[in-house]
Amino acid sequence: QVQLVESGGGLVQPGGSLRLSCAASGFTFSRYAMSWYRQAPEKERELVATITKVAGIRTYADSVKGRFTISRDNAKNTVYLQMNSLKPEDTAVYYCNAWATGGYDYWGQGTQVTVSS
Repeated sequence: QVQLVESGGGLVQPGGSLRLSCAASGFTFSRYAMSWYRQAPEKERELVATITKVAGIRTYADSVKGRFTISRDNAKNTVYLQMNSLKPEDTAVYYCNAWATGGYDYWGQGTQVTVSS
């Protein structure tokens, strides 16, 4: 059974930091590109960051470049999102995604991040 379980969300003040984790099980983690998406209220889901399966090439949305870092630990089947210098506009539900060619596309249940003073 495929599972992606996010954790690490919460309430943080502007300028603060959070580290999200996504623990994967039920599939061969190292064969999947991993991404973080987010969805704010009344907005479409947007891609935040992606890390490739082998080379670990990272790409980011312009809105988070220089502030967020995606990483993965294939030994622990876990992907992370380090979020620094958080802004109120980063408030959203953050989702973990695993993708591989052949139509393999899995999602976690999401974790809420709220940036507010």
